[in-house]
Amino acid sequence: MGRALRPALAVLGAVFLWPLGASVIASFSREGQWTLANYDTVRRLYAGDVLYTVGVAAAGTAMTFGVTIPVCGWLRMRAWGPVELLLKVPLFVPFVVVGHALRVFWSPYLPGFSSSWAGIAMALAWKHLGLAALLLLGAFRSTDESYLEAARQFGAGSLRVTKDVLVPMAGPALAVTAILIFSSMLASFSIPLMMGRGGGPQMLMIDVYYRFGQHGDFATASALGVVAYLLASGAALVYIRRLTR
Repeated sequence: MGRALRPALAVLGAVFLWPLGASVIASFSREGQWTLANYDTVRRLYAGDVLYTVGVAAAGTAMTFGVTIPVCGWLRMRAWGPVELLLKVPLFVPFVVVGHALRVFWSPYLPGFSSSWAGIAMALAWKHLGLAALLLLGAFRSTDESYLEAARQFGAGSLRVTKDVLVPMAGPALAVTAILIFSSMLASFSIPLMMGRGGGPQMLMIDVYYRFGQHGDFATASALGVVAYLLASGAALVYIRRLTR
């Protein structure tokens, strides 16, 4: 068993633990000295962007679930023959490349909307709809059919069954899906960059890019990355605490 785990641990260390450790060390150092100056720079210059990023990611996650939960609940109540196909194809592919397309689509009708926080949150929600649908369909499918049949016999419609049966029984899977989507939105770069405005609050990954790419300040960029790590870890810790209660 130990030997079987070694390759997995090696991959985990190479692709996650080593970059994380390098970022943490760099974030606490400047010119060869240990310091908190990088985090002070983050506080002074990017505190608003941190709040903006959390707000956009939270709004995008809420929009994603607001669409996918009722849709997937409705699909779960239908015959599973055609719906089976949705679990066998890369459903998320058509939703991925959206930034420029949505900006072009919205510009004639809602000028300025695409560059607003709501426009970016909606674009991120659109990007994640396919992935969320795949995960939620799988979670809802694991619910025993007898529970759904009992709810139908009492006259419950698809929305009532989704709210009172599917969502409570798939709670852990929903929480994991929410964490994955929220973390992915925290790390979004290309869509906010394409749709965002030149000034005002920005998503954290844009700050990381400009801090390192234009200013060559790897230390502060690392501190921004550590803040993003902590935000994603905070969401995961909330889920873990719920499991251990």
